[in-house]
Amino acid sequence: MVTKIDHIGIAVKNLEETLKFYEEILGMKCVDTEVVEEQKVKVAFLPIGDTEVELLESTEEDGPIAKFIEKRGEGIQHIAYRVDNIEEAIARLKEKGIRLIDEKPRYGAGGAKIAFLHPKSTFGVLIELCERD
Repeated sequence: MVTKIDHIGIAVKNLEETLKFYEEILGMKCVDTEVVEEQKVKVAFLPIGDTEVELLESTEEDGPIAKFIEKRGEGIQHIAYRVDNIEEAIARLKEKGIRLIDEKPRYGAGGAKIAFLHPKSTFGVLIELCERD
């Protein structure tokens, strides 16, 4: 079902400050930034190999990234796994009794179809399924 790690999502307080570290210290290059209004987040994408690091800054005090940082601090927020058919993947997981945050795909950054699995069913890890054209 899973074909590769699509990206690793990292929650940050200040996107511009964090980007300086990734670009100037680690030598990575940001290829795009985007605001995803539905998720109340601004994201930056930094490719590395055949995956990406996705930096996420909340655009609202009540956004999911702001809540994550308030509870756990900055750091890895989720791991996204690429799937070929997200609808089939969701159906398969539902059949197996996996608790889902999203029972239907929604659109995420970069135009991807995404769905999140609840950490209570994934041994504490927030997993995102990601289908790209």
